[in-house]
Amino acid sequence: MMFDQALKGRPSWLDLPGTSPRELSVARWQADAAGGDAVLLDACTGPTVDVGCGPGRLVTALLTRGVQALGVDVSPEAVRRTTARGGLALCRDVFEPLPGEGRWQHVLLADGNIGIGGDPETLLQRVRALLRPGGTVVAEVEQPGSGLTVGEARVRSDGRHSGWFPWAWTDAGSLAADGFFPLWHEELGGRWFACWERL
Repeated sequence: MMFDQALKGRPSWLDLPGTSPRELSVARWQADAAGGDAVLLDACTGPTVDVGCGPGRLVTALLTRGVQALGVDVSPEAVRRTTARGGLALCRDVFEPLPGEGRWQHVLLADGNIGIGGDPETLLQRVRALLRPGGTVVAEVEQPGSGLTVGEARVRSDGRHSGWFPWAWTDAGSLAADGFFPLWHEELGGRWFACWERL
């Protein structure tokens, strides 16, 4: 799959019609957690699922902090890279059954993964089922005022591209987040983050 090629270090872009192509932050994903990642890591003090974990920088950083963490990704290359750096990960779709449903303290949606499935509100409801009452979802979002963009996206690299798949970009204010209470919203290093508590 094309995303696997991106994880191997090839310059890659995410195309979403009607918007400018976005270069994927492959180098940042492969590096150790740094910069704005501190916001995500500091918010996770107990058992955490990183949905769309990529090569596992956040999973391994949490484990280093003594926090139980599990990565989930549909990419076999992402799972391989996560486990190679000492993390735990499953090659699975977040909408499939996952271990510990209803008992996780935190769910991470970093690096734009709030867009998985092309419907952020449906994704949040799935995440809600993973969390215990009072648990939190911590998501990387677009800057305020960006609104919600939904469509079909593809990954492009080396003149080739993946098939189209549903994706979305959204700011925190454009999410209904039913069943959650908003806790905070902040920016660090040019990246925006939001946190909601499961009711």
